[in-house]
Amino acid sequence: MRSFTYARAADPASAVEQMALNKDAKIIAGGTNLLDLMKIDVMHPQHLIDITRTSLNKVETTAAGGLWLGALVTNADTAYHHEVETRYPLLSHAILAGATAQLRNKATDGGNLLQRTRCYYFYDKATPCNKREPGSGCSAIAGFNRIHAILGTSEHCIATHPSDMAVALSALDATVHVTGPSGERAIALTDFHRLPGDTPHLDTNLNEEELITAIELPAKGFATNYTYLKVRDRASYAFALVSVAVGLEQEAGTIKEARIALGGVAHKPWRDKEAEALLTNQPATTENFRKVAEKIVADAKGYGHNTFKIELAKRSIVRALQQALEMEATS
Repeated sequence: MRSFTYARAADPASAVEQMALNKDAKIIAGGTNLLDLMKIDVMHPQHLIDITRTSLNKVETTAAGGLWLGALVTNADTAYHHEVETRYPLLSHAILAGATAQLRNKATDGGNLLQRTRCYYFYDKATPCNKREPGSGCSAIAGFNRIHAILGTSEHCIATHPSDMAVALSALDATVHVTGPSGERAIALTDFHRLPGDTPHLDTNLNEEELITAIELPAKGFATNYTYLKVRDRASYAFALVSVAVGLEQEAGTIKEARIALGGVAHKPWRDKEAEALLTNQPATTENFRKVAEKIVADAKGYGHNTFKIELAKRSIVRALQQALEMEATS
């Protein structure tokens, strides 16, 4: 690990100020991903700013009837919070499908959104990787790419975003609140992460020196008909090959609203709102679910080892929609 300087921030404003004063500074909270990457020299910030002493650790009800999750609330505290379990069970289930209990106890909600890809080549400094070293090439495209993306890829990168929590937040239409030198702003979760394009080293649309302060959930939580389906190589402690977060509003077998977000298939949680609209005011049938699945993966592209994900994604979408529909009868 390379040497670095370290400081604690008393509040978000001082964290932003320190980022402006220190070249190549990084925020640290739980450290569950950043420290690992520093140890293997994939990331080597010159300065760490510890925000764990700030007041970004509150869960509060918003005036609009939603829920405010401070950026420092841990994944475990979020998953087991009464308001999340009862009003946003999709989010609770997604968080508990990821990592280990020990990691969830340390990892923060803000940090979860900022975690880096688990692409083998990103972690292996002996191989070219445009995400790690822009312009060096993408080893995954012609390499072993079983876990890699099938949607939204580019000739520069086919890495996937690893978060389970972010997939559920995308389906819930959450908002990310940030602060920086230019003040505070809100970013829709669906716009927070980026597709690789020709800048795969940029994971998010955060500006330099901006800090995540909170995640806001809207009032609607789809607490009756929902599911988080995670398909992976083993039953626990594994990243998704394909995951599907579904929230449905239905009445007498007719879909009034559908939310569908996919993980494990793209550089960001994948939403196709046009495909979701195909279910609006339609019967909740397997045939209609299959039509939606076909639309979502219509532009998918396999790279050899991961081509199986295209069919897997279709079947997972149909299965997740069926599970969400049946949830009301079993809850």
